[in-house]
Amino acid sequence: MSLGVTHPSTGGDEQSCPPRRFPAQWEPCDAVWLAWPHNLETWPGHFDGVPEAFTRFALAIAESTPVRILASGGLADQCQRLLHSATGVSATTAREIEIVDIPTNDCWIRDYGPTFVHERDSLLAVNWRFNAWGGKYHPHDLDRDAGAQIARHAGLRCLKAELTLEGGALETDGAGRLLVHTACVLDPNRNPGLTAQTFAERMYQYLGIEEIAWVDGGMIPGDDTDGHIDQIARFIDRENVVVAVADSPDVPFADELEANYRQIDLWASQTSPEVAVHRLPVPSPRTIDGQNVPQSYCNFLRLGPNRLLVPTFADSKSDDRAIGILRELCPEVEVQGVACEKIAWGLGRCTAPVVISPRPRRPSSDLLGTVF
Repeated sequence: MSLGVTHPSTGGDEQSCPPRRFPAQWEPCDAVWLAWPHNLETWPGHFDGVPEAFTRFALAIAESTPVRILASGGLADQCQRLLHSATGVSATTAREIEIVDIPTNDCWIRDYGPTFVHERDSLLAVNWRFNAWGGKYHPHDLDRDAGAQIARHAGLRCLKAELTLEGGALETDGAGRLLVHTACVLDPNRNPGLTAQTFAERMYQYLGIEEIAWVDGGMIPGDDTDGHIDQIARFIDRENVVVAVADSPDVPFADELEANYRQIDLWASQTSPEVAVHRLPVPSPRTIDGQNVPQSYCNFLRLGPNRLLVPTFADSKSDDRAIGILRELCPEVEVQGVACEKIAWGLGRCTAPVVISPRPRRPSSDLLGTVF
């Protein structure tokens, strides 16, 4: 049964203001952070072509938004070489990419990178504890330390959060509401004994979240994150949410995804302002070497108010339908597909190799670093 909605305690002061604000992806951003792929075990036997896919992904982002790529040593050389050899790239786009010397174990920076929040007139980097999705993968020491290094490179104050969490587990409307999946954020392998109410208090403390909607339905097959919400449901704006569903009841996991839809739809009718919920069908299931590949169009990347990148999975019928749905929901936004079938095989998501650095409310000499 779903936990429904949780609100933090504010000590009885209904007029108290949250100390911080977690911005939505459609707000103006200053940079997008990526981490260069190199872990062969993430793509067992299928790593060929992955760096090239990441190159195309980075260049697509750089058409409108500065990109920072974590790469160290020989990986930085490989990254530079592929970026320079890409065809059809304008000089302006190329100048928007910076390679940052920070070593990593893997490329899923959204999950181990910091969460950027507004704190008064500046930005703060909230650095979660990271244990590789409940201790599933080792080593992860470099990834664990990368968040603080990103904050340092950006010239931001870094808050060390006493909570094990990944960025892909959190979805906000930028106005104090949050979507999460129970199995992930209350996972005993991440935070033993954590309750929904304590989690709500921490989200208020760190991110200024005032309302949490919980889902506990099914996950995308192949997802090894225990239910990252960025595969399941996403805000389009503060009054619209898309939810991953299966368009045929014959799909083995259709009922489980439908449970998520029903739970979010119930919450959406009761929250204020109300939220319209839209169905975003997943592509046909795919396996490689017997392994389910996690594929969801909910895993789009919003680049500020004017651009949205949709993952595509070499399934033209499903890809075109998803792009069409999102274009209809975002008529003023440039909606563009970007090939992610190779990225998905690494059990990753289109947004998993991405951390977005939002634009501060106003420039400040003690805030701006080399990223901005």
